[in-house]
Amino acid sequence: MSVYFSRLQALRQVMQRAGVDAYVVLSSDPHLSEYLPDHYQGRAWLSGFKGSAGSILVTAEFAGVWTDSRYWVQAAEDLQGSGFELMRWGDPETPDMMEWIAQHLQPNQVIAYDGQVVALAQSRAWQELALTHQFTLDQSKDLLALIWPDRPLLPKAAIQIHAAPFCQRTVEENVQNVRASMQSLGASAHLLSSLDDIAWLLNLRGNDVVYNPVFMAHVLLTLDDVILFVDANKITNEVQHYLTQHQISVLPYEQLSHALAALPHSSSLLVAPHAVTVGTLAAASQVQLIETPNPSTLAKACKLPAEVQQVRQTMEADGAALCEFFAWFEQTIQQRAITELEVDEQITAARARQPHFVSPSFGTIAAFGPNGAMPHYQATAEAYATIQGDGLLLIDSGGQYLGGTTDITRVIPVGTPTSEQKRDYTLVLKGMIALSQAVFVKGLTGQQLDTVARMPLWQAGVDFGHGTGHGVGYFLNVHEGPQSISWRTRPGSQAVAMQPGMITSNEPGLYRPGQWGIRIENLIVCVEHLHNEFAEFYAFETLTLCPIDTRCIETSLLTLTELHWLNQYHQHVYERLAPRLSGSALAWLEQATQPLATTNCSN
Repeated sequence: MSVYFSRLQALRQVMQRAGVDAYVVLSSDPHLSEYLPDHYQGRAWLSGFKGSAGSILVTAEFAGVWTDSRYWVQAAEDLQGSGFELMRWGDPETPDMMEWIAQHLQPNQVIAYDGQVVALAQSRAWQELALTHQFTLDQSKDLLALIWPDRPLLPKAAIQIHAAPFCQRTVEENVQNVRASMQSLGASAHLLSSLDDIAWLLNLRGNDVVYNPVFMAHVLLTLDDVILFVDANKITNEVQHYLTQHQISVLPYEQLSHALAALPHSSSLLVAPHAVTVGTLAAASQVQLIETPNPSTLAKACKLPAEVQQVRQTMEADGAALCEFFAWFEQTIQQRAITELEVDEQITAARARQPHFVSPSFGTIAAFGPNGAMPHYQATAEAYATIQGDGLLLIDSGGQYLGGTTDITRVIPVGTPTSEQKRDYTLVLKGMIALSQAVFVKGLTGQQLDTVARMPLWQAGVDFGHGTGHGVGYFLNVHEGPQSISWRTRPGSQAVAMQPGMITSNEPGLYRPGQWGIRIENLIVCVEHLHNEFAEFYAFETLTLCPIDTRCIETSLLTLTELHWLNQYHQHVYERLAPRLSGSALAWLEQATQPLATTNCSN
């Protein structure tokens, strides 16, 4: 009997004592973060499934873990012997969690979860389910606290100031910007729980969450005051002086509920229903809610010209690190096999040698052969592949620097690529180039732009299941809203128009389960292009600086325009990176950026 089966039985015992018939455990925390502190890794602790996304439902007779197709293979392995059944979310044959509950629970049975980690918008869907089927809903139960004796404490890492020359906005400008939006919406107060919004608003950074330089806190903003609710142990003397200087009050993290309860009944509180939890808002039941996306989210997404310039310099450092890594890889693979784990170690070490590097921006994906067909595959010490023989190696990695956040994917051949692999690779490249060259009218959304990158793949009868692009922060979260490039939108969310200064990933892919996966990714920034009597037009500037491997390209599938783009990109990469390199890294760059001949193009 595994330790996870024992934990499942312990949960069922406390459910029975609490009168709970169905208990839900989400991959979430009070700030609805993508990456969770260990204290909130309850789903992984309970079930053994270590993927980044998934939800648990437990009844007296059933225990299931719902996760999407990125993790079906991993989850099936992680859940063996745990007592949990893999529920393939997104599979037409598999009901989602609410559908399962509607089919199996009886009227008056009790569904419970911890409302402190459930978004306001999501809680309403649960309330509707309960009302429709006459279930009882209890949003106050953290049952894991009763069976998790060695639960990790909340993180206490010190907060840092994001200072000039990297910080290009003042706290006063940020606060004034948000207050102007509050006034236009008729709000007298605004609650921020999303950690990247708080870090941006106050020009502060932290180390409470892996990969994202943020810290656990809430902010209550009124037309007169800015109150930061945070563990005082995180605040150094320097940060305290900074907060005092900018007239930011500090109260203990736990006192937010008291402050919300003390708001006058006439208050109107601005909240983002997808970015604040129902448990957090329970104390503000006496005020009127104004529900709209956080104003800071859009302001944060539109980088200032000076911030984009900092990102350009950061891309040079990141590109130089990648050249050093690829030079090492090409030399070493000729001498011995390399593991996927070594790729992560070496690429992180190369970035760490660059100025202003802070940390990886997400867990490196180094996926060889069939592993590349899993878009969010993660090698572990218990399960990893050795890179040898013939196959494709997909590397998706990124860095956090004081001057920006990077995210890049490259695929390189090991041994001899097949004609089928070269065809797939070239189709993905065509999609990436198409979006890179896009010119579009003001007001167009990422939902509409998504088809530009997919068209070359659709024309060949293939597709990929993830979005084409996500927003990227400025020394903040590598996955940032509100914009995205995807024809799918989250329930309750709206497609957002592209605006100048938005940095977004451009990463079409193609995955053949059990064989290989291909994804080519650059970061692009929306820029003004042309304004005439017809319309205002925008375009994209490619920010990422790293050669795209040409050994997998079938040039007969490229148009002359596409090949010119690639050759010009490589010339630009060489000119920007060569001054930073020497020795084997420079030699690798020179070889990798050689122009391709245009004689075999399709037109």
